[in-house]
Amino acid sequence: MIRDLFILFFGAAVVNNFVLYRFLGICPFLGVSKKTESAAGMGAAVTFVMTLANLATWLVYNYVLEPNGLLFLQIVSYILIIATLVQLIEMYMKKYQQVLFKAFGIYLPLITTNCAILGLTLINTIDGNDLISTVVFALGGGAGFTLALLIMSGIRERLELADLPKPLEGAPIALITAGILAMAFGGFGGML
Repeated sequence: MIRDLFILFFGAAVVNNFVLYRFLGICPFLGVSKKTESAAGMGAAVTFVMTLANLATWLVYNYVLEPNGLLFLQIVSYILIIATLVQLIEMYMKKYQQVLFKAFGIYLPLITTNCAILGLTLINTIDGNDLISTVVFALGGGAGFTLALLIMSGIRERLELADLPKPLEGAPIALITAGILAMAFGGFGGML
């Protein structure tokens, strides 16, 4: 049981990383990965939202939607749950974490439309995971998102100090770096 949960966590975090393998959540990945502090905060916020959203959507799916034949409301209800959680986090950060709130800028509300979060909830539903597996998978997905953000932000901070050709500065080098990272994470593909 614990071995299976570890494999599920490791698979979501590294082998099937939502950003670098499934290519979900690219917008915040590229937008917030310029500074490590912002990347760590965004990773923590996304992990928190992923975990709570998956817990809530599992409960809604198994105790409201499926028993009452309301599966056609699945995506709408999932988006509503995610949006509500993001609003609560945004209000909390605005009141208690103002520096981090300002650092996120427009990217905090973008968590609402982060396809990695919605994708993870849908994958959990399709796979039919139980509650514990759902939470572990969400934590692994969040950890993988945070890992990808931190790696990318560390590289981008170093690239700020590098003498790059003018055409490669900014977005081009970020996309090239993301591609190389995706290939590196793709190497874990045969592990599980």
